[in-house]
Amino acid sequence: MTNSHAENAQDGQDRPDAADASGTAGTPSAPTPSAPSAPAAPADPYAPDGSAASPPSDAPDGDEGGRADQDEATQRLAKAVGAAEQALIEFEIAVETFRVEVENFSRLHHQRLGPMYARLDELDAQIAEAVAARTGDPEDIRKAREARASVLPMPNVEELFHGWMGSEGLFPESQAMLAEQSVQPPQKVRPSEETRKVYRDLVRKAHPDLARDDAERSRRDAFIARVNMAYGRGDEAALRELMREWEAGPAPSVERLSESEELYARLEWLAERKEMLAAVAAELEESAIGAMIKMAPQDPDALLDEIAEKLLADVAGRENYLAQLVG
Repeated sequence: MTNSHAENAQDGQDRPDAADASGTAGTPSAPTPSAPSAPAAPADPYAPDGSAASPPSDAPDGDEGGRADQDEATQRLAKAVGAAEQALIEFEIAVETFRVEVENFSRLHHQRLGPMYARLDELDAQIAEAVAARTGDPEDIRKAREARASVLPMPNVEELFHGWMGSEGLFPESQAMLAEQSVQPPQKVRPSEETRKVYRDLVRKAHPDLARDDAERSRRDAFIARVNMAYGRGDEAALRELMREWEAGPAPSVERLSESEELYARLEWLAERKEMLAAVAAELEESAIGAMIKMAPQDPDALLDEIAEKLLADVAGRENYLAQLVG
């Protein structure tokens, strides 16, 4: 995927089945909020002990038996590389999917719960000021000043750019507006199951790693970027339209026979990319939002409702306490 991704490492059933994203590299789908286990690069398909092997040496001229053995080994290696490519795509889908969930949860958390947190900060400041007014204690006065100062923080990036840009760059809504696309902020953390299914199918067909030349990779990169953006919005209709567009597009280039050295180089690249994705998945899981999603892997949207209910109770409690202090 172009922002690559995994499919929700939290999709209760297909976290590592990877299938969601918005980016340039492959996308991942994820059932459970834990990072999907990275697919290991296949061991040498023809090494007796399954350990990594070096490319077979060329058979001497005229040695038909040696050549046949080498051809067979190369074919087996090609199959192993193909399997590793598919495994990596699934992992990327899972990682990208989880990334979308983390991003959506963060945005919805801010939109829905931000005002409640702000109200709690204001009530804490008022309570501290009421206590200081009653006691006149220097320590209470200091605490009141600190509480009031926390209610008026320096504007952050999001505020300075009026919701267009955050510390990570333009928000998806902003990108959509600049690209003259309809703006559809996410309505929930996790796109519907049908949306995730369409997304996974689309990524598996159009993933850039399936390209065999630079021109085809560029075409797939640009296409997957659009796929990821639609998925991030949970726009199933847009994804289905993209599926029709892909199926009506030029036929994928015919896969050409690779030399054993090229296949080994491909395996090496796949292993490196797997390690990179594993690091991304781990970082997502260790983030504050990722940890919160792990609290409700089956229904992260319900967690927002639960937090909102608790915050409302906290607000009511503080309001009652403040009324007692100033009443």
